[in-house]
Amino acid sequence: MSVTLAFDVYGTLIDTHGVVSKLQEIVGDRARLFSQTWRDKQLEYSFRRALMQNYENFAVCTSQALDYTCAFHKVSFTDEQKAELLGIYRVLPAFSDVKKGLTQLKNNGFRLYAFSNGKADALEMLLSNAGIRDLFLGVVSTDDLKSFKPNPAVYSHFVRKSGASGDSAWLVSGNPFDVIGAISAGMKAVWVQRSQQTVFDPWGIDPTITVSNLLDMVDRIKPS
Repeated sequence: MSVTLAFDVYGTLIDTHGVVSKLQEIVGDRARLFSQTWRDKQLEYSFRRALMQNYENFAVCTSQALDYTCAFHKVSFTDEQKAELLGIYRVLPAFSDVKKGLTQLKNNGFRLYAFSNGKADALEMLLSNAGIRDLFLGVVSTDDLKSFKPNPAVYSHFVRKSGASGDSAWLVSGNPFDVIGAISAGMKAVWVQRSQQTVFDPWGIDPTITVSNLLDMVDRIKPS
């Protein structure tokens, strides 16, 4: 059976710091730190909601995380500025290696899916805007289960939805928590270490392989 690759979207294919240029207009030199706080809190809110079983979709987590970040950094945005930032989040750019890397993988016979915490309609817009939607066989959202990664149920959901077998299903993610979650759920996983400063969680659960970008993957993934 062909290997099925489940690509995380935010932080793996899509650069979540694509809002920095707009933030620089509002908060100046604090833009990158503001962006990182926003991203960290967005993920924290998804973790907490999944654990509490008090679900709101990923867009709500993103919006509430923005409100938190404004309060934390003691800055005040107008409603219009918040709406513009949230709008940019729906059309963030892909990393520079993504389109070429996905194309190589598809041409080499891998089955490609997008697999994300985001709602399916938001993902369709995001991937289309980035010019990569047509490279995927489908989009699988954790919203189907009203939960988030790294709940083991969402990885099982991906395997069922994609028609993959357990032995041939791989996650590809730039997020260590996602890689650990997938491996714990029985998948193999590629960690895309986009920054040398990113530290993988020392849990004794290592990525199946580690790459710095998608172009390094083609010759590294082998069927079981």
